[in-house]
Order: sequence, then structure tokens, then C-alpha cells
Amino acid sequence: MSVFFSVAKNTLRECLREPIFFILLVSAVMLIGLFPSLSLFVFREQIKLVVDSSMATTMVFGLFAAVVCAGNTISREMSNGTALLLLSKPVPRWLFVVAKIAGISAALGIFVLLSSTATLVSIRVAKDQFQLDYIALYSFYGLLLAAFAYGAMRNYFSSKSFGSEATMAMLVLFMAYCILLHLLKRDLSPENTIELRLIAPALVLILFAVWSMGAITIAFSTRMGIMPNMLACSALFLLGLVSDYYFAAKASGSVMYSILYAAVPNWQLFWLADALASRKAIPISYVLWAGVYLALYMGFCSFFASIMFSGREVEGEG
Repeated sequence: MSVFFSVAKNTLRECLREPIFFILLVSAVMLIGLFPSLSLFVFREQIKLVVDSSMATTMVFGLFAAVVCAGNTISREMSNGTALLLLSKPVPRWLFVVAKIAGISAALGIFVLLSSTATLVSIRVAKDQFQLDYIALYSFYGLLLAAFAYGAMRNYFSSKSFGSEATMAMLVLFMAYCILLHLLKRDLSPENTIELRLIAPALVLILFAVWSMGAITIAFSTRMGIMPNMLACSALFLLGLVSDYYFAAKASGSVMYSILYAAVPNWQLFWLADALASRKAIPISYVLWAGVYLALYMGFCSFFASIMFSGREVEGEG
């Protein structure tokens, strides 16, 4: 187990150190922070647009982040021989793959958590269809700059990674800021806000979706580079969006469509923006069943990745 935690911890550290991961994270957070100003003067639809846009941004940017993490921590390590050093020791290949999945899932969890905190702040900023809470908005971007300053100082004085240090600073500052905004309640009409108990399950489901993407990219990365992996995952993402339309309707009468429906992740199971728009509570049982679906799918991807990786030669590539 010590080997598992060591590999997972190093994988998480490498993901957070990747400049492209940090760029994707900051781009997603800043874009989510801008959605309230982009949805002004929309009659009774501002909160809906902010929530839908924020959740979509988290999913799409999460897909790119998953591919980047898998490509840089698995494909690159196998191509330059770094993985050979670890695999030369008595470490099973399946343990190596599972530990990589755990480390990348942790990095993607931080990505979604920061995007979710930005979503909660944006909902608070969009307090009215004709005006914004500029104090909350400017404070949000001020905390972002403070995280950058902290990362720069840690990099200069301690030679730490700017990206990883700034990311952890953002995590602490944004979570504290969300708690503060939640405690400072204001009298807002139901049309101009959405309760935390309603949106929290939807954000958890988005996390499940991003974790599913991460498991898929890791399975592909055992045989593909970053660009082929990106293309394959993008195609699978698009197929998953129309899974109900193309596969579910024909699954009952065809074995092939049943297999395709089971193999292709159904992203609609994780996208419940319509329920939020009508202010309907998402049952906890639904979230739990989605978690079971995620566990089974990640288990399948882990098994598939282990089989694909077991027959790959990692020595002498590059």
C-alpha cells in the first residue's frame, strides 16, 4: 500500500505542477466569474444561464484537464523511460495503473472543486438581472490575484512550483470565501438565487462526470499520445451526449446496441441543469446510484487499462 500511495501522491503532484493544467484551471475559474456580467438584462433567466454555463465550462475544461494529466503522467513517462525505473522494482503493473488513476482523480477533484466554488460565487454575484454584486465579484478576483502572489513568492523564495502553490492557495481562499458568502445571507428573491442544497448535488454529479472522463483518458493513454487521446476522448464525449438517442432506444432489440449503450458513458445522467432551472431537488438516492455507476465504470476502465498496459513494452521507447 505504501507504493500505491507514493505513486498516487507523486502523480497528483505532477498534475498540479503542469503549466497547462494550471492554465486550464485559471481559464475555467476566470470564465465562470465572468458569466454574471455576460448574462445581464436577460429577463428572469440570469441564474439559469450562469449555472448552465458554469457547469458546461467545468465539464469541457475538465475533459481537457483529464487528457493533459493522463498524457503527461502516463504517456510521457512510458515514452521517456521514467516508468521503467519504477516497474523494474517488484511493482505490479495493475497497481501502477490504479495508483495513477487515483492521483489523476485527486487532481481532477481539485479542478472541479475550484470550478464549483467559482460557480457558487458567480451565483451570488448575479443577484439581479439588471445589476451585479460588484463587491463579491472584485473580492473574488482579488483572491485570485492573492493566490498568484503567494505562488510567485513560494516559487521565488523556496523554489516551489508556482502552479501547484497557487492552486492550493486558491483552494483555501475560495473555500473560505464561499463559506463567508454563505454566512452573509441577503434577502434575495427565489428568482435571483438558488439554494445550496439544490445545486450541491448537481455539482457532485459534474465531479462524477469528470472522474469518468479521467478514467477513460487513462485507459487510452496506455496506448496513445496526447493528441490521439484528445481526439478519441472528444469523439466519445460527443457520443455520450447522444447516447440516449442513438443507443438506448435500440438497446432492447439488439445486442450490439446494448453493448454500445453500456460502453459509452451517458453524460446525460450527470447533467441535471434542467432540474436546477425548475428549482427541483435532486434526490440523494439518484446521486448514490450515479456514484455506483461511476464506480462500475471506473472499475471497468481500470481493468481495461491494466490489460492494455500489461502487454506494452516501456523500455527503449521515445
